[in-house]
Amino acid sequence: MSQETPPNEAALTRDLAPANLTAEGVPHRNGRTPAFVTLFMVEMWERFGYYGMAVLLVVFMKKHMGFADQRANLTWGAFAAMVYAVPTIGGWLGDKVLGARRMTLLGAIVLTVGYALLAIPGQPSWFFFFSLGLIAAGNGLFKANPNNLVSRIYEGDDAALDGAFTMYYMAINIGAFLSQMACPKIAEHFGWYYAFGLCSVGLVLGIILFLVMRKKLAHVGSKPDFQPLNLARLGGVLVGTVVIAGLIALVVQNLTIAKVIVYLAGVLLLALFAILIAKGSKSERSGLIAMLLLVAQAILFFVFYQQMSTSLTLFAVRNVDLNFYGYRVPPEQFQVLNPFWIAVCSPLLAILYSRLGKKGKDPSVAVKFAIGFVLLAVGFFLYGASGRFAQAGLVSSWWMVGGYFFQSVGELLISGLGLAMVSRYVGPNLRGLMMGAWLLATGIAQYLGSVVANFASVPDTVTDPLQTLGLYTHLFNVLGLVAVAGTVVAFAMLPLMKKLDQSSKQGAAA
Repeated sequence: MSQETPPNEAALTRDLAPANLTAEGVPHRNGRTPAFVTLFMVEMWERFGYYGMAVLLVVFMKKHMGFADQRANLTWGAFAAMVYAVPTIGGWLGDKVLGARRMTLLGAIVLTVGYALLAIPGQPSWFFFFSLGLIAAGNGLFKANPNNLVSRIYEGDDAALDGAFTMYYMAINIGAFLSQMACPKIAEHFGWYYAFGLCSVGLVLGIILFLVMRKKLAHVGSKPDFQPLNLARLGGVLVGTVVIAGLIALVVQNLTIAKVIVYLAGVLLLALFAILIAKGSKSERSGLIAMLLLVAQAILFFVFYQQMSTSLTLFAVRNVDLNFYGYRVPPEQFQVLNPFWIAVCSPLLAILYSRLGKKGKDPSVAVKFAIGFVLLAVGFFLYGASGRFAQAGLVSSWWMVGGYFFQSVGELLISGLGLAMVSRYVGPNLRGLMMGAWLLATGIAQYLGSVVANFASVPDTVTDPLQTLGLYTHLFNVLGLVAVAGTVVAFAMLPLMKKLDQSSKQGAAA
């Protein structure tokens, strides 16, 4: 084995600059698209697997495993929290240990195995929970790293970065749309396990595409990507993945432990920001404080987002007329409206950001967050108003179509720009860690969202739609009012956010 020192990242990218990179190691505009398309495709198929599983899970736990509303909601919330918390570790592993490109591939492989285990019929409950643990661990390895790679492709170009992440968010939702259309129907006609098996097949396709197109990413990555693979480190990561999967399985099936861990994660998240803000330079502090304030708003948003998998899906089961012009809609399938609207609106917003950016009028992330809350409020007030037009306790499917439209566009303006926010306010040396911190905040909010959904939990003895309708519409109206409060706070914070944004940019320019 050669003992020569491997070329470092900067040296390697400088040598290849004429074909693919600027002298500073940043991909030329003409070289951005192939690299971005590679990440777009692998993210699309990874999300195909995740959302195909997610669309089924709450109803699967109720109908197949016999869970009550409260347990199904909280189990899903605990699992979602773990799914989004573990990428904090995965981002660090991508930055410092194996490389962002390698972690992307490894995470996809682990996810494939997790979905395959979930598709095995007749599994005992412990096996079901271990499958969920492995999926959460695989997502942790994967999630932060392709996001990190996208930010490196568009380094230093804010308008292009916002547009790129909006389009990247569309990849997530194309994958979600395809699987959320297919999996409920497959579960309905062939059984739950065939639907879970399709999720695994999606990951296999994603892995194949990534391997075929990997040369497009040859010049984009974190430092370990440009060094020989360390097999000892790889082995350590694999062993750690199995251990973490087992621990997550224990957490998800014990809701008391899950509650303690989620709230502890919130404390640790605040501590992380406090330490980094205290240690950073003036411009770094400004960027981190701006990010912290936007993260707080995003946590509130994801409480609303979580209703799609919990209260809105159970509302569809009990109180929505499933006959849509002769087509019987599986109640889980209403969730497909979210990726549908996002796929439709993402390119329109990306074009708008680009045009406004060229004129120097692109609104700040904070302004976009505030507008997102306005749309979120409208969506939940629509759900709440639907009860006034119900017939025999059932509302028209059109109320779901309209509510999901406003909720989804609001999501694009908040969650869709969250990753771009990290890239804008945090330097490359901390970006993987803070991508993970953003996802950790998302996980905390997912659990809180399931707690909120339980305010409309229905006892199994109650089956009359007239009795359940009021529970759901009351919850949706209250959430609409909370979104209005979030809007007011978001707009009130705009002067401070503008000041922090300017300070952060001045420090970066210096």
